Amino acid sequence: MTDPATPGAPPSPTLFHRRTVALAERLPELREALAEWVRALGIGAERVEDVVLAGYEAMANSAEHAYRDQEAGYVDVRAEALAERLIVTVTDYGNWRAPVPTNGLRGRGLLLIDSLTDQCAQVHRDDGTTITMTWLEDAGAAG
Repeated sequence: MTDPATPGAPPSPTLFHRRTVALAERLPELREALAEWVRALGIGAERVEDVVLAGYEAMANSAEHAYRDQEAGYVDVRAEALAERLIVTVTDYGNWRAPVPTNGLRGRGLLLIDSLTDQCAQVHRDDGTTITMTWLEDAGAAG
């Protein structure tokens, strides 16, 4: 996992950015880094859980779907704590594909993300997908 911040610079209390190879075995370390950063913001435990679970689900989608049938690329996780909102974006650089029908036991990740966030947007491009998740301060931040 890499941290694109300036070497030797202290971590920003309001900004987070990590990049790792989009492989399932690399994601727990990225999830924990995001969790530590969110906890350091001092927001409620329930909100921390929502942010970490939604962020991890977006990361897992990148690992599972973006690089299907090709060498794994990168996933970038960026987050910013603003006065009235917390924004987390997960970006991959793979190929977006329409969801395939499942047996009903899978395929609910985006619904989960949507249920955990106050706002969620997906942008699909030829060179990847970005999921932007937003939590508003007054919508349960003190959980």
